[in-house]
Amino acid sequence: MISANLDSDPEMPLDEQARIGFRRLRTSDLPSIHRWLHEPHVARWWYEDVGTFEEVSDQYSAYIEGEEPVEPFLILYEDRPIGYIQSYRVSDDEEYDRLIDIEDSAGVDLFIGEEGLLHRGLGPQIIRRFIEEIVFADESIEVCVIDPEPENRAAIRAYEKAGFRYFESVDTSEGPAYLMKLTRTEFFG
Repeated sequence: MISANLDSDPEMPLDEQARIGFRRLRTSDLPSIHRWLHEPHVARWWYEDVGTFEEVSDQYSAYIEGEEPVEPFLILYEDRPIGYIQSYRVSDDEEYDRLIDIEDSAGVDLFIGEEGLLHRGLGPQIIRRFIEEIVFADESIEVCVIDPEPENRAAIRAYEKAGFRYFESVDTSEGPAYLMKLTRTEFFG
């Protein structure tokens, strides 16, 4: 799974951080997901065969209904949906489990769907808040992994600002990936 374009601007003020939130994806959100997946800034990096609304609905409904081991969320800014973020246990994906080979790890994928909110410094804050509130809230998770496309420099910079560090480049069934990780110990210092 590949992460989409994010921000590369400096740290956001604390009052801006308070405007970021998450909520579980709902069936009523699927038109937004479909629209965002067709946005050029998302489609460039989010390696999925977007297809029709019905195809997108089938895939994301499986996440919503728990048929697939993915935890789907909307990214909210001032209580308004602006993008998508998901987490999953790496061990639930056979290919990633083999490639990453880190026990007790979770992966995260995300995109900011609203183009007008790119390059405003939201990316690192979204990532850190999600990791704290969702990923590391599960005390069995010791490492968070993220896998941007190697050419997606804006996403890589955002992940670095969030504390991730590079550990390996791999080729996956979805294309090349620049693997980065952040441990629970590093995150909470």
